[in-house]
Amino acid sequence: MARKSDFILPPIPIDAIFSTQAERDDARLERVHIIPLEELHPFKDHPFKIQSGEEMDRMVESIRKVGAITPALARPLEDGGFELISGHRRLAASQVLGLKTMPVIVREMTDDEAVIAMVDANLQRETILPSEKAFAYRMKLEAIKHQGRSTSRQVGENMLSVTKLSNDNEESERQIHRYIRLTYLIPELLTKVDEGKIAFSPAVEISFLTEDEQRILLDAIELNDCTPSHAQSIRLKKLSQDCVLTKDQIYEIMSEEKPNQQEHLRFRREDFNGYFPKSYTEQQIKKDILKGLELLHRHRQRNRDAR
Repeated sequence: MARKSDFILPPIPIDAIFSTQAERDDARLERVHIIPLEELHPFKDHPFKIQSGEEMDRMVESIRKVGAITPALARPLEDGGFELISGHRRLAASQVLGLKTMPVIVREMTDDEAVIAMVDANLQRETILPSEKAFAYRMKLEAIKHQGRSTSRQVGENMLSVTKLSNDNEESERQIHRYIRLTYLIPELLTKVDEGKIAFSPAVEISFLTEDEQRILLDAIELNDCTPSHAQSIRLKKLSQDCVLTKDQIYEIMSEEKPNQQEHLRFRREDFNGYFPKSYTEQQIKKDILKGLELLHRHRQRNRDAR
């Protein structure tokens, strides 16, 4: 009597049995899919902003005329739909035009692979704000470091990660560190960097101030209508690191007149605290002061005319 074999073949799809290797290889190739816009979701913590302007207008007009020629890149989400890796502006332009779908390459990616691909794709933009580059570099550095933890836990791991980031993005290691420092600025100061009101080098230095010190500095900047020079920012950083930076020192440094700077009348907010509600913004205080000065001017003018 024949002995029953214990060998069991694993289940194999019927299509795989009757398909050739070439057909199976072809099935694994990436293809462009036409996906409804409502199924496309922004990348989590995407650091790049969708801004209106000439660059965006050109994209909208291009898609209006010939469609989205370059497909976006996305990965499938567990709960359905797709997470955009690149193509956020193309999605925004398509929505402006009232389109229902757009071409997308769908690719399976780990979280770290997705972050690296997202950053690399968006760093090719024509115009990138300092804050965008800062958070993009920080995200990519964390992804590279995370990928390396399974193979390296040496002290030099961080430096190797920055070296790889530098090689990938053609930026010096020092400059990458300087950009990442911007992520430690409070949002209001970082906005001033993006707007060009605070220069890059001073911004890097003041990023070492504590959050409370930065908020005092922001108040001094707005009241004195000025921004810190590189020399002033270095002094502020040094005093902060020595744990001796005070509120008065911040106001005193920011009230210094810089070369080629027009003379300004300088006040602290606390000089006006007794005259305005605590909820008043700087703009509201300024508006009321100007109104009061206008009334005072009219009163003096009437007195002169009556003589």
